[in-house]
Amino acid sequence: MVDQQTLQRNKEVVLRFNHDFIEKGDLTAFKEIMAPDFVNRTAAPGMSPGSDGMFLTLNQILRPAFPDLRVEIHDQIAEGDKVTTRKTIHGTHLGALQGIAPTGRSIAIEVIDIVRLCDGRYTEHWGINTLPVVIAQLRTVSPG
Repeated sequence: MVDQQTLQRNKEVVLRFNHDFIEKGDLTAFKEIMAPDFVNRTAAPGMSPGSDGMFLTLNQILRPAFPDLRVEIHDQIAEGDKVTTRKTIHGTHLGALQGIAPTGRSIAIEVIDIVRLCDGRYTEHWGINTLPVVIAQLRTVSPG
């Protein structure tokens, strides 16, 4: 059984990942949080399931397209060695995304993540998000 202090610490690690890495792009935070044997169980097709795949997704796909990424945390639940987070990633489409020219449009990607932690580091991740819906919406909008 995991004590309340560990549960709270795990939630804080997930918050740090969202604010320091997703929002700010802090590479040091990323390296400190990701375990060497990390596995993303829901990696996008063609992406590495390791931490390198998660890094590339955020830094070579999302951040260039939405340089002002902001994470809004709605809920966090910690149980055992897992933290579940319901959040919205907000941004402005200012860079190309999968062949879609910048539209200047504000976006919101709804996300539910489950992260397994060991010794304060991410070891596994499962997630669902609405990025495909956002991409479809951007395809229907002309730039401007």
